[in-house]
Amino acid sequence: MWVILAFVSALCLGFYDISKKIALRDNSVVDVLTASVLISSGILVVPLLLSRLAPEAMSGTLFYVPQMGWQGHLLTTIKSIIVLSSWVFAYIALKHLPISIVSPWQATRPMWTLIGALLIFGERLNSWQWAGVILAIATIFILSFFNGVNRKKELLGKAGISRLSHEPNAKYYLCLALAILIGAASGLYDKYMMRHFDHNAVQVYYTLYQGILMTLLCYIHHARHNTHPTLRGGENGFALYAIPLISVFLVMSDNVYMLVLQDPDSMIAVVSTIRRGGTVIGFAYGLIFLKEQDPWKKILSMIGILAGLICLAIGSL
Repeated sequence: MWVILAFVSALCLGFYDISKKIALRDNSVVDVLTASVLISSGILVVPLLLSRLAPEAMSGTLFYVPQMGWQGHLLTTIKSIIVLSSWVFAYIALKHLPISIVSPWQATRPMWTLIGALLIFGERLNSWQWAGVILAIATIFILSFFNGVNRKKELLGKAGISRLSHEPNAKYYLCLALAILIGAASGLYDKYMMRHFDHNAVQVYYTLYQGILMTLLCYIHHARHNTHPTLRGGENGFALYAIPLISVFLVMSDNVYMLVLQDPDSMIAVVSTIRRGGTVIGFAYGLIFLKEQDPWKKILSMIGILAGLICLAIGSL
């Protein structure tokens, strides 16, 4: 059952990526992230309030949010800091490094989660699961590499060789490495949290704390640049419509994901790879609606990822 739910989480994550891509066309990353996190907090505060005001009616339902002790709140705050740290380092790296470097590096994240799962939680994969993980990660890496190379060629045509030939400072490579390793550690930390705390409580409080931290980060960002938060609708207002969808799909994906990790039989190495496979939704969107270049390369890559996910499903059911 946990494998099926992992695929549901991946599906929601794929639509989350599409919504984020649409929202970011005409808006800054910080403003979109802050708005989406605050909307997510607004969504999740409803079951929290109902659980406190009418605990007998909510108890036993899928939306009940139990109480957490100070230790749970502390660990949940740490989770929020971990995720935001990964985001910050990733955005710094993406701003200063060529996309041809960033994309392949980020595609290795499930590999580091796999290594952590083997060493820390003692997970052992069977032959089908190993085949699925290797096939999915390798295909994602190859696709990310080609996407990065194509993007670099596009930038060369727009900006000229001199702009891209400048060697970035080593600290930006460090930021990229930290983003990947912290992101992988986040998945392992999630597995630990789900062994000790209710998934609804963790998700609700984690999102609320993340909203507070993201609002503070947004304020600091705009204060430094002497600007104000601005959200634009773009053509036909689609960008503004997409922001609430970011929140809805992320809340759904995270809720199912944390529910999966509460299953004692679930394996974070498999779950993280399946969730990463949700990028197939984004690839399909790019091919069908955005008419992106090199369709056959991406179609073959999508087939490779799907084959890996099928192997994972066979080995885990």
